[in-house]
Amino acid sequence: MGSTNRPPTVVSEVDRLLAGRTRDIRLNAELARLFHARSWPQASKIIRAWMVWVVVLDILTLAVNASLLPSEVVMKMLLPASILPPAAILTAIVFQKPRGTWIEGVALHVGVFLILLSVALVGVNTGGEYYERHLTIMLFVAVTAIIIFPVPLEWSIAIAVFALGQYLVFQMQNPEITAENALAGALFFASGVVATVVARRTAGILAHKTFLLELRDRSRLGELTDANSRLELLARTDPLTGIANRRWIMETLSRVWSDEIAQTQGAAILMCDIDHFKQLNDSLGHAEGDRCPVKVAGIIQSCLRDDRDQVARYGGEEFLILLRDANQEDGVSLAERIRRRVEAASLPNPRSTVGAYVTVSIGLAVLIHDGATVSSEGLQRQADEALYEAKKNGRNQVTIYQPALTALST
Repeated sequence: MGSTNRPPTVVSEVDRLLAGRTRDIRLNAELARLFHARSWPQASKIIRAWMVWVVVLDILTLAVNASLLPSEVVMKMLLPASILPPAAILTAIVFQKPRGTWIEGVALHVGVFLILLSVALVGVNTGGEYYERHLTIMLFVAVTAIIIFPVPLEWSIAIAVFALGQYLVFQMQNPEITAENALAGALFFASGVVATVVARRTAGILAHKTFLLELRDRSRLGELTDANSRLELLARTDPLTGIANRRWIMETLSRVWSDEIAQTQGAAILMCDIDHFKQLNDSLGHAEGDRCPVKVAGIIQSCLRDDRDQVARYGGEEFLILLRDANQEDGVSLAERIRRRVEAASLPNPRSTVGAYVTVSIGLAVLIHDGATVSSEGLQRQADEALYEAKKNGRNQVTIYQPALTALST
């Protein structure tokens, strides 16, 4: 049925119809269109199958009659019987693919009318005992179509009218019975046909209700899925900065390492800390203390290369940046770009010992392919150690982790 994101008007109409009585269900134009699109594959398959079997039975009946009846009788049957196969086959061809409700309705009405006419004319042309017998068979064919075809009620009524109209017209011309008997027979069969149409109407209403229940369930499932997605997003997003939180980045690190992507393509981790953040809070207040991480998070995001890089708020003023498919040169370049842009942003931090503006210290650890396996936790610890050295050596600098740490200062 396609997307579960239905317009509010459709959702409200579905709720309104399901809140009322089942027998009062009437689909509006939009719901009727959706129902037709949903039910068409099955309905068209049923109609095509019915048409094929009608052709098969018509040919088999002619073959049996040819072997049992005199040739003059068979010849009288042959011409009217030949109307049925092309009418049924052409109707089946129309329902091979969707062609619009109007075209399908005309094709079905014309096809069924010709099929019923063919069956009736076989008896009328042959005469005698075959006259009324084939008119009764024609009514039986119409009743099976009404029962089996999952089509709009108006189409079922049209089939009923075709069948009863032909029956009455031909019976009124039947030389074997009186007009009163013809009328009485038509009324008798009409009661059965009408009952069949009523049953078809009930089946149609129940099909509409099932469709409405499915629509409502899909809508509710979609709402629940959206709500769960929002909750999942909230659970993995830092509420202040809007970037990923510590939980998400730790899951990402675990996933990257479990897929062995980092081990084969290289990786780097940056630990970024806002220098003298406590002094900023103390001097400028918590409002500015909240604004600062938001600004820094935005600057970091603007520095990332592409989707290979992820950033998360790791702590109050600390950020963890994961670089996939990266070497030391990539890491240093990105870290320096972040440091310079934060400094250039001129965010106030009057009590910082580094300067009058906000700066950051960054520790960088790069996965080196020297045969040793390094876990994500191990690489993160190395980045932490490098960050500690950067802060100890004066802050506002990038320090690369090495067994004997050396600072890349600016």
